[in-house]
This record gives sequence, C-alpha cells and structure tokens, in this order.
Amino acid sequence: MKEDANGTGRRLAGKAIELVGLADYQSDAIVSRTLVDRKAGTVTFFAFERGQGLSEHTAPFDALVHVLEGETEVTISGKAHRVIAGEIIMLPAGKPHALKATKRFKMLLIMIR
Repeated sequence: MKEDANGTGRRLAGKAIELVGLADYQSDAIVSRTLVDRKAGTVTFFAFERGQGLSEHTAPFDALVHVLEGETEVTISGKAHRVIAGEIIMLPAGKPHALKATKRFKMLLIMIR
C-alpha cells in the first residue's frame, strides 16, 4: 500500500476503523486523507466545513462519493443533487462536476481507474 504524506495507509492496514473519526473539521478548510493510492484507483477521506467545496472540474475516471456525515450539493453536468449522510452518488468520467458543503460534511471518494 502506497503511503500518503501522513502514513495513513500503512497505519490502517488490517484494522477496523470508524471512518467519520479519521479527521476533524478545520475552519475555512478542506481536510483530506488518502487511504489507498494504487494504479487501480484511490480512496480518499474528506472533511468539508460549511461553504467549502470543490470547483467544477472533470476527471478521466468514474468516482463514487459516499457521504458519511452532514450534507452536500453535488452538481453533475449542471444538475444539482442534494446528498446526505448514508447516501452515495456516482460522478461519471468526463462529465463536469462540483461539490459544495451546504452543511459541514465528511465523505469518502472512491476513484476507479
């Protein structure tokens, strides 16, 4: 397992963890922790304070967003979707998408290459 800057991947190997506890929210910031970084894809944990987001962009691979806590607005090809804790949404490859924290939220982003 490739290490991220904090060594998270190796420390989590073979352990059961509570995802929402991986990181706390930070004022006016987005917190991210890479859990898996492989040729086949990545798994990244994010914590967004209210009002924070990712501006519109495209990615060459499909991605799955799993909201763990809170609420976000995900826009895909101009259409807004409200996604709450416990829900998932697919971000299709090549389609413009953006995220905005309507409430602070935590998510797991799974990208398959």
